[in-house]
Amino acid sequence: MNVEKPGLIMVFTGDGKGKTTAAIGQAVRALGHGYRVYSIHFMKGRDYGEFLALDRMPNLTIVRAGRDDFVCRESPDQVDLDLARDGFARAEKAIQSGEYDLVILDEINVAVDYGLLAAEDLFRVLRNKPPHVSVILTGRGAAQELVKMADLVSEILAIKHHYEQGADCLPGIEY
Repeated sequence: MNVEKPGLIMVFTGDGKGKTTAAIGQAVRALGHGYRVYSIHFMKGRDYGEFLALDRMPNLTIVRAGRDDFVCRESPDQVDLDLARDGFARAEKAIQSGEYDLVILDEINVAVDYGLLAAEDLFRVLRNKPPHVSVILTGRGAAQELVKMADLVSEILAIKHHYEQGADCLPGIEY
């Protein structure tokens, strides 16, 4: 990546489906230009299709910082807090390391919203990121301060979803 160009803060949020997919698409685009990408997925432990497809792609590191279970918003389990905090420490290290041009913090907005991570810690990391590193943050409920801080914000709206007709979670579509 050309270090003369500033790294961007990009947020994909909203109630619609496709936030992680958009971030992965951005990663593939960046990889095509020789960028080094670090993608950490908060609150996810399942073998999502993107993990399976991209796991061996050069210049891409994919990390999971969650388990394959739902997190209780009102009373998260200690394991969920520990996984999120460990993941956040790894993400901060990746951002500061100089090894990556793009860092994806998938579902971090939800992790902050659920109280697994402190919003102020996230804002501090973003304020102190190296100028050439771009960061993508995904998940519903992006904090207003994050929206103000970001260079790009895309809100994905839920217009219609097959769940509304009683469809099950489909491999290759939802995970």
